[in-house]
Amino acid sequence: MAGTTFQFWLSFIFFSLARAQLPGTWEVIVENAGIASMHTAVTRFNTVVLLDRTNIGPSRKMLRKGHCRNDPNDVVLKRDCYAHSVLLDLNTNQVRPLMIQTDTWCSSGQFLPDGTLLQTGGDLDGLRKIRKFEPCEAKGSCDWVELDDVALVEGRWYSTNQILPDGSVIMVGGRAANTVEYYPPRKTGAVSLPFLAEVEDSQMDNLYPYVHLLPNGNLFIFANNKAVSYDHVANKVARQYPPLEGGPRNYPSAGSSVMLALQGDYSTAVIVVCGGAQFGAFIERSTDTPAHGSCGRIVATAPDPVWEMEDMPFGRIMGDMVMLPSGEVLVINGAQAGTQGFEMGTNPCLYPLLYRPDQPIGLRFMTLTPGTVPRMYHSTANLLPDGRVLIAGSNPHYFYKLEAEFPTELRIEAFSPEYLNPDRANIRPVIEGIPETVRYGEAFDVVVSATLGFVGIVEVNFGSAPFATHSFSQGQRLVKLAVNPAVPAGDGRYKISCTAPPNSMVAPPGYYMAFAVNQGVPSVAHWIHVVS
Repeated sequence: MAGTTFQFWLSFIFFSLARAQLPGTWEVIVENAGIASMHTAVTRFNTVVLLDRTNIGPSRKMLRKGHCRNDPNDVVLKRDCYAHSVLLDLNTNQVRPLMIQTDTWCSSGQFLPDGTLLQTGGDLDGLRKIRKFEPCEAKGSCDWVELDDVALVEGRWYSTNQILPDGSVIMVGGRAANTVEYYPPRKTGAVSLPFLAEVEDSQMDNLYPYVHLLPNGNLFIFANNKAVSYDHVANKVARQYPPLEGGPRNYPSAGSSVMLALQGDYSTAVIVVCGGAQFGAFIERSTDTPAHGSCGRIVATAPDPVWEMEDMPFGRIMGDMVMLPSGEVLVINGAQAGTQGFEMGTNPCLYPLLYRPDQPIGLRFMTLTPGTVPRMYHSTANLLPDGRVLIAGSNPHYFYKLEAEFPTELRIEAFSPEYLNPDRANIRPVIEGIPETVRYGEAFDVVVSATLGFVGIVEVNFGSAPFATHSFSQGQRLVKLAVNPAVPAGDGRYKISCTAPPNSMVAPPGYYMAFAVNQGVPSVAHWIHVVS
C-alpha cells in the first residue's frame, strides 16, 4: 500500500512539474455546454457550431419551449425536448440551443463559398439528409435548416466532405458507399470510386478518408494505408502513392492528417499522417493494444513521392491535427491504447505536441503542457480567430454517462500555444486595416502595428475554417501569401503589400481567417472573403 501511495505521489509530482515547465496553457471556457460535441466548426461571426447526434437520449441542455422534436421511430425519446446542437458565442462564452431534426451520428460538413455550413449524412433518418446552417451574429436566431427538396443519392455515414475549386462540395465514401457525389447535386449522381473498395479490410479502415485538395486541383485521398491522387473532373485516379507502413490509419483505427501550409509558388503540397490503432484492435475489442506513434510525410506533388517516416514521442489514436497560423501543427486529444469505438480506448494522451515542419527529422516534435481532461472518442479541436485552439467533446459511451472512468465530457477548453505567452505580447501584431473581400491574384495592403514594431518579414496567412470530427478536420488548409517587407505608414503602423492566392485550387472560394504573423506570433484574425 505504501509503495502504491509513493508511486501515486511520484506521478503527481512529475505531472505537476511537467505542467509548470512545458510550453502552452489551458483554460476551461465553458463548464457545461449541455452537449458533448462530436462535430465542431467555427463561423465567420466568431461563433462555434457544436453538434452531437440526435438519437442519444437526454443531453444536458433543453431546447426552447415549444420546440421539441417528435420522432416515433426514436427508440429512446419519442418526444425529445433536449438540444443536440448548440452555438457558442466566443465573446461571452455563452451557448444557446440549436434544433436538429434528423440523426447526425458520424456525419460530415463543409463551409460553402457564402459561409453557409453544409452538413450531410449520418445514420437512420439522417443517412441521406442534407442540412444547412447559415450563421448570423451571435445575438441572432439562426438555426439548422433540413432540406426537403434535395437529398444525397447514396447514404453517407462516416464520409468526408471537401470544397472544390468551383465552390461545389465533394462527398467521399462512407460506410458501404464506395462512391463520391457532389453538392449542388450533379446529373451523374453517385460516381464509383473503386479505390475505396480496394482498401477496405475486415474491420473497414476506409471510413472518414483523409481528403486534401492539392494545388493542382486533384484530390489526395488517403484510406487505410494507401493513397491516390484523384482527378474529380475526369473521374479517374491520376496516380497511386506508395503504401504507408505501420498499419491502418483511418476509422476505426484513425490517427489524423494535415496538408502543410501552401506557400512560395504554391506548386508543392506536403501531406502528413500520424498515429493510428494496430490492425485487429477493433475486431478483438482490445482496449490495451498500444497505438502507433509513427508519422508518414510525403510530397504529394513530387515526381516520385516516397513516405518519410518519423516517430512521435507518444503513440496516439483519435488525435486531432490542427494547422496553426504560424504553419506549425498542433497534435492534441486522443488515447495511447485501444481503438475507436464505444468504450474501446484507454490511457488518454494528455500531452499535446507541436509539429515544426521546417525542423530536421528527429527534431520536429515538441511536447507541450499536458491537459487534465481526457479527450477520447468523439472529441474535436478547432483553431480560433484569436490563435487559441478550442477543445470540445469526448463521449466514448453510447448514451451520456457522466460517472465513468472516461465520462461524457461537457466542458469546453481552450489551449493557448506558446506564441500567446505574455512575454511575446510586445511583438504580437494587430491588424489595423484589411479588405473584407479579395479576388484571386489581387494585390492589396494590410496595415499592422505592434508595440516593438517589426523587423523582417511579417507573414499574412489565410486559414480556413474546417469541419472537425473523428480526428480529421475536413477542408482544413493554410495558405501563406506572397508579401513584401512591412514599411512604416505613420502613427506606429506598418503597411504590408500582399498578393491574394492565385487561383481557387490553392484557396477555394469562401471565408478565411486572415492572420498577420510576426516572428511566429499571430495577430487576432480578421475574416476575409476570397472570391473569383
